[in-house]
Amino acid sequence: MTETGRNLIPEDEFPTGSPVNISRRHFLLTSAGAAAGAFVLGFGVPVGPARAQQAAAGAMPPGTRVPAFLEIRPDSTIRFMSPFVEGGQGVFTAMAQIVGEELDADPKTFVVENAPTGSDYLVVHGKMRITGGSMSVRTSYETMRRLGALARNMILQAAAKRLDAPITELTTEPGRVIHAASGRSLAYGDVATEALDLPVPAPDSVALRDPSKFRWIGKPVERLDVYDKSTGKAVYAIDCKVDGMLHAAVQHAPRLGLTIGKIRNEDQLKAMPGIHSVHSLPGAVAVVAERWWNAKRAAEAAQVDWREPGADANPAFRYMPADFSTAAFNDRLANEPGPGKDAENVGNATDVLAGAKTVVSATYKSQYLHHAQLEPPSTLARFNPDGSLEVWMPNQAPEQFQADIAKLTGLDPSKVTVHSPILGGFFGRHFLYPSANPYPQAIQLAKEVGRPVKLIWSREEEFLRDPMRPMAAVRFRGAVDASGMPIALEAISACEGPTEGVFGHKEDSLDPTALEGLTGKSYAIPNYRIAQIYVKNPAMLAYWRSVGNSMNDFFYETFLDELADKGGQDPYELRIKLLQKNERLSTLLKAVGDLSGGWKRGPFTGDDGSRRARGVAMASPFGSHTAAIAEVSIRNGQVVVHDVWEAIDPGSIVNPAIIEAQINSASALGMSQVLMEEAVYKNGEPIARNYDLYPILPPDRMARVHVRIVESGAEMGGIGEPGLPAIPPAVANAVSTLTGKRIRSMPLSNYTFES
Repeated sequence: MTETGRNLIPEDEFPTGSPVNISRRHFLLTSAGAAAGAFVLGFGVPVGPARAQQAAAGAMPPGTRVPAFLEIRPDSTIRFMSPFVEGGQGVFTAMAQIVGEELDADPKTFVVENAPTGSDYLVVHGKMRITGGSMSVRTSYETMRRLGALARNMILQAAAKRLDAPITELTTEPGRVIHAASGRSLAYGDVATEALDLPVPAPDSVALRDPSKFRWIGKPVERLDVYDKSTGKAVYAIDCKVDGMLHAAVQHAPRLGLTIGKIRNEDQLKAMPGIHSVHSLPGAVAVVAERWWNAKRAAEAAQVDWREPGADANPAFRYMPADFSTAAFNDRLANEPGPGKDAENVGNATDVLAGAKTVVSATYKSQYLHHAQLEPPSTLARFNPDGSLEVWMPNQAPEQFQADIAKLTGLDPSKVTVHSPILGGFFGRHFLYPSANPYPQAIQLAKEVGRPVKLIWSREEEFLRDPMRPMAAVRFRGAVDASGMPIALEAISACEGPTEGVFGHKEDSLDPTALEGLTGKSYAIPNYRIAQIYVKNPAMLAYWRSVGNSMNDFFYETFLDELADKGGQDPYELRIKLLQKNERLSTLLKAVGDLSGGWKRGPFTGDDGSRRARGVAMASPFGSHTAAIAEVSIRNGQVVVHDVWEAIDPGSIVNPAIIEAQINSASALGMSQVLMEEAVYKNGEPIARNYDLYPILPPDRMARVHVRIVESGAEMGGIGEPGLPAIPPAVANAVSTLTGKRIRSMPLSNYTFES
């Protein structure tokens, strides 16, 4: 991607007389006469004098200042600045559907880009902006609908003036204003300039469309980002470039927290072809060169004496001891003493367990997990002559990064511009993790060399510094009565949650992300206690797709199967009984049973003659509810997942095709987690530095996924993450049924199975 030079485009070619950076896709539209543009990352929309005055007059509620979001072009194509980052989850399309529904504009006419930083885009509960937690659509749905309705009202006002007709006589069809009385009509593009210079109406002055008349919401609208991604035109942070930039690569310390003592061969590195300079950074050596490959080769060749951290070590950076191993830490978590701190305590689980005749005890364990996203982290940093700083970087929270960079550099936040390209996968990777992001390094290098610098972490460096999904061990005890029904359950988790891992542990509170999936269960077990023992990790922790639910629903749902077995209950029927007073979840569980052709646990013989079994599990993350059934067999000692059936109740929906795609995606990651993924440490260092030693689910092990959407009409829930948590326990429960071997840890590749 090339930055437009100041002398390449005459000023009068821009609609407002001021340059506007435009995306590559926008440039392609330009060649067809849509608008003037260039190969530059999208940033902002044209702001005319009236709009600027309106913005300066006073702060408007986030999501209401129409010109900050929309540019309607003369050909009626619509450039929309999305408050949420596209990373493959389909949010650009969903935003176009929601806004287009109320604007009465076909989503396929939208060109969607990531919005810049600014208060206009803090639409998550009107206070913040992150792309994560499956919050994008559900927290902005009403706001984005109202934004579209406000824009339509402004279009109607401008059209009424142009047509000299009362606004009450005007209606719209997609992209056009209609005056039926005179037979006249106007395209949106004909009046867009005047419309967007009008004052934005009061948000509560516009009526939203009756859902029964929706054209696009609730329909499987085609994804807007697929063409560019399929043809190589999509621009990611790793693709960005500006004039005069240099490239950089790093070699990190082998263990987190170490510092540089000496670079023994620094002179030799500087003499290598194409090398500009060699730099010492906190915990890393960096090489700057004209080409990234030259920088990478030199960085890898650096011979560094690494030192243990001193008394002046940054407390935000964790220290990885030389004797740390995940095997030993796993044992420590499993045997950590103490009753833990209560998160939930209903009834009297302690006394019931003490007096029960039949008690089941078991300890479950989960592994560290990498994000392993396809696009390695990178940052392009440029200091401008006016003292401002621009960074191009993959991120899920632009304002948070802007504030942190301002603090890091001492610049006023208004002097820091964060460009947010689309993401090549994220899964929670691109948040503010100390020592786990390249932007501080890129900024320091750009300052030291006096030129723009693009730093890319190689795959090996990313695996070394990727912050991980936490490890945990949960001690369960459960009691069943004479009829085999659970009457008490206790779960004590030894772990550190990702939120307290990032922001610090607080003695007077618990981290909800450490326990979600253990807490919040709807089963009618009369006595239960959920608690946490805080155990700090030496590794840097992070959010991972579905966060605590990714491991805790595995723990809870597999132990529930243990209780079913002990009580002589079928696990599917037991869940039906425990949910009989919860109509929503009962309906969902019956839906997945029906989707699978009728529940049958097994073992049974499949059509191909293989011996098979099924497992069931449920989860309720991020405002949605799911139920899953998995069918497995064993082939050459390896678990084969043939089919996964999953029903999801997200309340209400925007795009069923995106929901189905997200369930498929989440199912793949859930299977990858339970079957094979594990980050292993020995001697304080990760064993895997690339995909060769950190295998992810290959295509030939992907199951057939069958999806049913149960739209209950309840409050809208999330979509991106809820499909994952029920998959690992459903698979593990099926394997336990098939083999008679109780599965209490992930991944299953650590088990030996007989075919």
